[in-house]
This record gives sequence, C-alpha cells and structure tokens, in this order.
Amino acid sequence: MKEFTYVLTDPEGIHARPAGALVKEAAAFKSAVTIGKDGKDVDAKRIFGIMSLAAKQGQTVVLKADGEDEDAAIEKLSAFLKENL
Repeated sequence: MKEFTYVLTDPEGIHARPAGALVKEAAAFKSAVTIGKDGKDVDAKRIFGIMSLAAKQGQTVVLKADGEDEDAAIEKLSAFLKENL
C-alpha cells in the first residue's frame, strides 16, 4: 500500500468539478484507491464519497492506493492533487 498526504490549497476545497476529474483519474487504475480526511476514508472512484468528505482549503487529505498498479496510481493522483487542488 502506498499513500500520499496533501494539504488542500484550492480556496473552494474539493468541489464538484475537481471531484469528478479525480474520480475519472482514479478509475483508470486497477488498484483500490481511497481518499480520506479526519480518519474517514472513502472510495476515490465514487464522486459521492469524495463529496461527503466536505474537504476545505487548509485541510489535510490522505490518498491511498493498494494493488498491482499502486505506484503508478499514487504518482498520477498525487500530481493531480498538486495541480488541481
């Protein structure tokens, strides 16, 4: 299992548009991908789960990938977070 911790910098936090894009990116991997905040982890391949985190600017999220392509998943998704959130 690989993980990546990130502090959100987007003034709106994780809102619908980047959440949808994150789901699309995560769905490309075979590994199980989760994103969590304050001890609550949700499936990063499901938009309603991501939106339920209500992650705001300045809060820390943890992205985890577990599976055969976990290295590639963390590399790609961590880059996505840095560029978009």
